[in-house]
Amino acid sequence: MAKPPPSMEQYYVGVDVGTASVRAALVARDGLVKATAEEPVRIWQPAPDRYVQSSDDIWDRCCRAIRRVTQGVEKSQVRGMGFDATCSLVVLDKHFQPVAINQDGVQEQNVMMWMDHRASEQAAHITSTGHQALRRVGGVMSPEMQPPKLLWLKENLRETCWKQAAHFFDLPDFLSWKATGSLERSLCTLVCKWTYCPQEGWDTSFWEAIGLEDLLTDNCSKIGALTCCPGTSLGEGLSAQAAAETQLKTGTAVAASLIDAHAGGLGVIGADVKGLSLPCEDQPMTSRMAVVCGTSSCHMGISQQPLYVPGVWGPYFSVMVPGLWLNEGGQSATGKLIDFMVEGHAAFPQLKILAEKSGEGVYSYLNRHLETMAGDSGHLGTLAASLHVWPDFHGNRSPLADPTLRGMVVGLTLSRTVDDLALLYLATVQSIALGTRHILDTMQETGHDIRTLFLCGGLSKNALFVQTHADVTGLPVALPFQTEAVLVGAAVLGACASRDYSSIQHDFPGVSVITTMVPFAPKFAQPVFAHFYSHVKQSYL
Repeated sequence: MAKPPPSMEQYYVGVDVGTASVRAALVARDGLVKATAEEPVRIWQPAPDRYVQSSDDIWDRCCRAIRRVTQGVEKSQVRGMGFDATCSLVVLDKHFQPVAINQDGVQEQNVMMWMDHRASEQAAHITSTGHQALRRVGGVMSPEMQPPKLLWLKENLRETCWKQAAHFFDLPDFLSWKATGSLERSLCTLVCKWTYCPQEGWDTSFWEAIGLEDLLTDNCSKIGALTCCPGTSLGEGLSAQAAAETQLKTGTAVAASLIDAHAGGLGVIGADVKGLSLPCEDQPMTSRMAVVCGTSSCHMGISQQPLYVPGVWGPYFSVMVPGLWLNEGGQSATGKLIDFMVEGHAAFPQLKILAEKSGEGVYSYLNRHLETMAGDSGHLGTLAASLHVWPDFHGNRSPLADPTLRGMVVGLTLSRTVDDLALLYLATVQSIALGTRHILDTMQETGHDIRTLFLCGGLSKNALFVQTHADVTGLPVALPFQTEAVLVGAAVLGACASRDYSSIQHDFPGVSVITTMVPFAPKFAQPVFAHFYSHVKQSYL
């Protein structure tokens, strides 16, 4: 596609498909976000531990969000587009139409979400094989990955879904296919969620060992015969149909995609931190951990050499930062857990009224209320010294890698006041930060040298959440001055696909401009954290 005249601004579109919404951003050549839009996506929960979506609904919402952020912009100024999304499983038939993934046969419900844990038994079976491929996923297969989901479909919907299905996509790859018609899959999705090995390709012995050898036919076309690196320009760019749906120009460059957490990691981990007195300054990028925290959280640490961390996914080569290995820890429920605990409390209706009267959001009000409860002591963190939450309400992704674990609360009283709700909220935030420390310590023990945390995502906008992570881990936390790091990470892909830039980490100024950092230092030592962390760690390890 021809470049616009030099006098005209050039833009890149980043599209982020999260758990409950689609967000899009228009990002200028200098890396600054010019416009954003958000569209909700529908979620069905037909049974416990089952969460499904519609690929048609998701794509429609993507197109709406893209149209909104590019409204009023000359379409020739939009040089490229990149997608990121959750690692959900999309099922299509030979005509690329949705295939139902439930016994009720509702065709539009063809996306098994990342947090759908119906395949826990299949994941345990795959782990029991002890196959060498498991070494690259921390030794334990998670129900949030695609092989157990595929096995569940074969075992439970053989005559319907399994026989009709001709294409199994990771959601990020579905979006890039929908935009271009290209069947090339991103190495980010295939390596991280499907056990693909870039050096060797599909490991046929793995799929045979778990009973999915039928996916190997026709050069593995159902799961991906063609692969490419994130940021690669796909096909001939935006197809005529997708151009009409997004109201952009046919041929606009579209990049091979990233998983949403990896887009966030890309958006912050290479930040310029000169002058902030952070311990990672003048140190290699391997001294940093990107924590992408929203509905769930992912903890991204990179290394020069492959490091095998028990219970932590990876090492994966070049899936986020080219030339470096990635380990990915995570927590299956963080923002979702906080919402669950707060909204389920008896005092929540009263809290909503108080927040509305003050003109604040619920969590801003709770944070201020906790400061009032702490008074002049300033030791807000010790308010919940006798109240503890074990946060694995949706299983433990890392480092225990046990999807059967469940949550608990210790220290409840008969109180139903807003004060009691505020303390439960605080204890929940602390438990999530303790989970981050558990992941961090496990990675440090196996060779990582992480000195600074870089947070992005929805929860990074919560000052209490950020400060608690600094206090519990004892590490400084850096935040991007602009809060849309995930969207900028997706836009970086589009910039690379446009060939305006040659690398997704070196050339595009968005990687540094977006990440003008605001540091949070640990405020004070909190012995209660150290004591409780040590106790629960010894109980499970």
